[in-house]
Amino acid sequence: MALPARGADDPPRIAMLGGTFDPVHLGHLRSAVELSEALALDRVHLVPAAMPPLRGEPQVSPEERLALLRLGIGDTPGLVADPRELAREGPSYSADTLASLRDEVGDAARLVMALGHDAFLRLADWHDPARLFELAHVVVIERPDHEAPLPAALESLIRGREVGDADALMARPSGRLLRLALPTRMAIAATTLRRRLAEGRSVRYLVPAAVEARILDLGLYRSH
Repeated sequence: MALPARGADDPPRIAMLGGTFDPVHLGHLRSAVELSEALALDRVHLVPAAMPPLRGEPQVSPEERLALLRLGIGDTPGLVADPRELAREGPSYSADTLASLRDEVGDAARLVMALGHDAFLRLADWHDPARLFELAHVVVIERPDHEAPLPAALESLIRGREVGDADALMARPSGRLLRLALPTRMAIAATTLRRRLAEGRSVRYLVPAAVEARILDLGLYRSH
């Protein structure tokens, strides 16, 4: 895949990749690296949700999930463990997070919210979904079985927004949709990791070594 064109004076390109990261695993981190490469991004902010509005409460505290995320990222260039949702009261609405990022990076920056296909299918149910496109582009990380029809409300939300490549996406600061197939699709599910840990089974090579070590040292996700 050819990298999208960048000029010396181009506006910054920043992405937000949110999630519970309960716990962070190699699928999350590899996707962030490949997203950065595919869109020639300057930074990818991985943002743990404190109180995800459409999911149950995570098993481990937000502060501990952030600590695991920082360990997982380590010194990887361009990846940032971003704690901004942990500092806010109430549910972790992506529109509020994007607004905060937009204030920091300025109106000209190309701001991207990346999400997986399952989350994309529910996008019309999110808090103030139209505002997401006012603030940022939406990039859907596709999966092989993504041909199913979209819900009618989602079709309406994205009508006229979809573009075919990264250059078209980055021609404007916000408002467009790109579906992106990343080279490596690591079929790792956090639910599976939590179950394995609860049963005392190995998660080696599914999470970074430093993450595994902290989880085991603190007895996180063990059934009691």
